[in-house]
Amino acid sequence: MSSSSPSPPPEILVVPFFGQGHLLPCTELCKHLAARNLKATLVISSNLSSSIPSSLRGHHPLLRIAEIPSSPPPPAEPGSDPMEAHRAHHAQLAQGLEDMLAPRPGDPSAARPACAVLDVMMGWSGEIFAKHRIPTVGFFTSGACSSAMEVAVWKAKVEDLKPGETRQLPGLPEDLALTASDFKRRPHGPPHLRGGGGGRGGRGPPNRGSGPPRPMGVPGPKFMGPPGPGQQPPWVEESGGWIAMLFHTCAELEGLFLGYLAGQVSKPVWGVGPLLPEQYWKLAGSLLHDREIRSNRPSTVTEDEVIQWLDSKPHGSVLYVAFGSEVGPTAEEYPELAAALEESTRPFIWAIQYGAGRRGPPKTFLGGSPGSDEDEDEGYFPHGLDKKVGERGLIVRGWAPQLLILSHPSTGGFLSHCGWNSTVEAIGRGVPFLTWPIRGDQYYNSKLVVDHLKIGHVVSEDMSKNFARDDIAKGIERLMSDEGARERAARIRAVFEHGFPASSVAALDALKDFIISKTAASS
Repeated sequence: MSSSSPSPPPEILVVPFFGQGHLLPCTELCKHLAARNLKATLVISSNLSSSIPSSLRGHHPLLRIAEIPSSPPPPAEPGSDPMEAHRAHHAQLAQGLEDMLAPRPGDPSAARPACAVLDVMMGWSGEIFAKHRIPTVGFFTSGACSSAMEVAVWKAKVEDLKPGETRQLPGLPEDLALTASDFKRRPHGPPHLRGGGGGRGGRGPPNRGSGPPRPMGVPGPKFMGPPGPGQQPPWVEESGGWIAMLFHTCAELEGLFLGYLAGQVSKPVWGVGPLLPEQYWKLAGSLLHDREIRSNRPSTVTEDEVIQWLDSKPHGSVLYVAFGSEVGPTAEEYPELAAALEESTRPFIWAIQYGAGRRGPPKTFLGGSPGSDEDEDEGYFPHGLDKKVGERGLIVRGWAPQLLILSHPSTGGFLSHCGWNSTVEAIGRGVPFLTWPIRGDQYYNSKLVVDHLKIGHVVSEDMSKNFARDDIAKGIERLMSDEGARERAARIRAVFEHGFPASSVAALDALKDFIISKTAASS
């Protein structure tokens, strides 16, 4: 009697966009897939190799990393199309994907992947996978509220709001009704690049609002940025080719928005996150140590020094100030923020990235190591502020242990740009927000936090101008004295205290069954 060998597990390709806000959730997704006996392959450009934690390599026998040979684009020359270099990089990725998926004659073991999970900013690559008859799943490394708002704004044709007018969005909560001020966008970057935008999660390159579109036949996103009022979200057209959609969130937090989107696209929509490190969930009520979770980067402080400083402060008294590794206030705003922190009586930790306050995009956009070029490009640093505030302030230059700070009981507020990773990290630890959105989905994330969850405040209602020290100082005091926001944040935190959300466990299991059924149907 002959025995047949068991079938190999289906292979899922996961294709992230570049930037930590995209790479981190994609790596965590791979871990969850591998744990469900699916072969998970993280497909990255080779210049992102140094951004992959060494712990990921060898993490699980079914998890592997496939690198596409590529080089980071050179800086754009003054006066040139700032997107030209990025299109060249996407062209390298497109060719690499073609080479990876090309049939290999004489290799019968080279089974076709069951499907590809595409970061929504890599949605353009769906054409390549379709050519090779590989189904695709869209993956949003942002929350569901921002995408729901994009669709609702487009469908409601909200583009003519007058000052003082309020417009309700059909299908969404009343507290997310829009006013004209919701469409104001702050100046960001050099003048020729201002106008909002950026990748989902606020991690993409600068752009001219929602354009310009890429030339026909050139690989890459059609638009680099969120849609303007009345414009169809760029991902909607691409979603027609997806078999399902995944979000870096959970039903416990954003079930209403996941349901809204499922009704709009008529295909499975699952919240499979928040896709944070395993230790985040295992140590829900404990102090987290970033050094055990994420690779350390250049910093002027150690974790032990941060802990010692936080231990010396009263419960809930510290304001944590941090922006993303690739976005930040304008050059004019950094001194205003320093002045507001100096005038405040509140203890604070201010994490300042190397290159902060530079005019122009960060040099690390395509996977370089933050801090590697600090000698030639130090950017803004509030020299003298440490002496003026003494032990009341801790200024961190470079990498800050954010998970540790947010999980410490002395931390009582978070001044944040509202990138989605930072947002869910703080929500899960019950820390209320002072929101300072800069581009992309950060504006809708801020609206979710402030208007819907009611666990924070915006720095200023007028987003069309640079923030001044008075705006910032008033915002700090408003947040740190708001016991209601703190209590609501604590109630939401309780939802996450039992570990990785049950709804997301069920969603990942459903995704596995869905992929296996699709594979069986096509074989």
